[in-house]
Amino acid sequence: MNKMVAPSLLAADFSNLAKDIDMVNRSDADWFHLDIMDGVFVPNISFGIPVVEAVSKLAKKPLDVHLMIVQPERYIEAFKKAGAHLLNVHLEASTHLHRTVEEIHKNDMKAGVTLNPHSPVHLLEDIIEQVDLVLIMSVNPGFGGQKFIHNTYQKIESLKNLIERKKSRALIEVDGGVSLDNAADLYRAGADVLVSGSFIFNSSDPLHTISQLKKS
Repeated sequence: MNKMVAPSLLAADFSNLAKDIDMVNRSDADWFHLDIMDGVFVPNISFGIPVVEAVSKLAKKPLDVHLMIVQPERYIEAFKKAGAHLLNVHLEASTHLHRTVEEIHKNDMKAGVTLNPHSPVHLLEDIIEQVDLVLIMSVNPGFGGQKFIHNTYQKIESLKNLIERKKSRALIEVDGGVSLDNAADLYRAGADVLVSGSFIFNSSDPLHTISQLKKS
């Protein structure tokens, strides 16, 4: 079982982003998690390609880019050029998901697929062997600081069973309401990567908080 942590920069201090990027670089975190929101697929707008490019120049760890946008296939090459190492698209936003995953791989990135809280795991039956990661949203996407959805544990277990049955190498990532209150249970259920935003960046000691999440 992996125990990885990916701090979400959506919760960072954008008036001093370089300082928070440096903190993550010095921390025990494994990846940077970047949420791209378009105000269409989700009811909020975050940041786009120029910010990803700026982060990539300072980051010393891989960029896990989560596209919460319509027609994500249009921007695969652009996010590769901006510095993404892993590109995560929503199943709900991808009409031709297999083609999109292939295109991400052709652009020399890891391919991730995200499931919204209402989307069942069995929808991944025919794609799980091709993807490198599945992100389970444990809140409804679009805003930070939401309450954790408890059905997530069962969903992780179902996904773990599917991965093992299909002999997939996909990692399981969880995003939304992650804290020290549930980190150990999420890892125990089968999660490999925990995304955490406000819980880390609003902490009085973010370095210690990241370390504690990994030790959960």
